[in-house]
Amino acid sequence: MSSSQPVVDPGPEPHATTGEPVNTAGARSGTPPPHSPEAAPDHRYLLDNARREAGERFGWLAELFDGVTRGHLDRLGLRAGWRCWEVGAGGPSIPEALAAAVGPTGHVLATDINPTWLDPHGGYEVLRHDVVGDPPPQSGTFDLVHARLVLVHVPDRARALATMVAALKPGGWLLIEDADTELQPLACLDEVGPAQRRANRLRRAVRELLTRRGADLRYGRTLPQSLRAAGLVDVAAAGSFPVGGVACDRLETATVRLVRAELLAAGLADDAEIDAHLAAVDAGELDLTLAPLISAWGRRAA
Repeated sequence: MSSSQPVVDPGPEPHATTGEPVNTAGARSGTPPPHSPEAAPDHRYLLDNARREAGERFGWLAELFDGVTRGHLDRLGLRAGWRCWEVGAGGPSIPEALAAAVGPTGHVLATDINPTWLDPHGGYEVLRHDVVGDPPPQSGTFDLVHARLVLVHVPDRARALATMVAALKPGGWLLIEDADTELQPLACLDEVGPAQRRANRLRRAVRELLTRRGADLRYGRTLPQSLRAAGLVDVAAAGSFPVGGVACDRLETATVRLVRAELLAAGLADDAEIDAHLAAVDAGELDLTLAPLISAWGRRAA
C-alpha cells in the first residue's frame, strides 16, 4: 500500500495458494450513499494499485521514506542469509534493498493483494496475498517481517498483525511503519495565504475519503502498544516526516489525481479548486508536508 502509506498499502506472502483482494465489491444501486449513517462501511482501498498514479506514488514514497526504513533495518541487524517478508510491498524499492542485503543465501518474499508494480525477476519472490484473509506464508520462519503504510488501510488490523507475528521465527523482528494523520493533519504547516488554505482544505477532504473507506487516521500512535499486545518484546518506535521539496510536491500531485473522481463524486471538492491546487503545486508555491510516519519494531521472544 505500501508502503507506504502507505502507505501504506497491503498484504504479501511466499509459495502458497494465492489470496483474493479484500472487500472488492462496489456499491449497488438502491443502497444508501457512502456518507449515510445507515450505509455499510466501504473498505475498498482508496489508493488503487492498478492506476498509473499509484506507480508514481510508490516512486515518490520511496524517495521520501526508503532512507528512514533502511536505517531501521540496519539497526535491527539485517544481514546476509536472513529470510524476509515484505508485506503489502506496493513498489519494488524495499524488496530490492532487502534482496541486496540478504544476498544469495537469504530469501525475500514480497506480497500484495495487487502485485502489479513488483518485478518477478527482481531477485525476490512475488506472491499475490491478502494479509487479512490468507494464512501466513511459511509460518514461524522469517527473521524479518516489514510493512509500510499498509495496516492503516486494512479493516481488520489486529488479524493482519497476528498473521505477521505468526510468520516470525523465535528472535525474529517485526517492523511496522504507518502514518498518523491526526498527529499532523495539514498539507501546509504555514497557512500564509489562499493557496495554502486551499491545500489544507483538500487535505482534509482526502482524509475524509480515507475515513469513509475504513482507514484509521490515528493508527500510527498505537503501534508500540499493539506490538506489545501481540506478544513482542524489545519494542521501540520513532517518527519522521518531510517538509517541502520536489518529492512532496510530486506525491501530492499523484495522490490528488488518483482520488480526484472520488473527491468530486463525494462533493468534497470541485474541478476549479482541484485545478487551482495542482497549478500551485506545479508552480512550486507550496511547502507541502505529510503526516508523520511512525516506525515501530519488536522481536518475537525466543
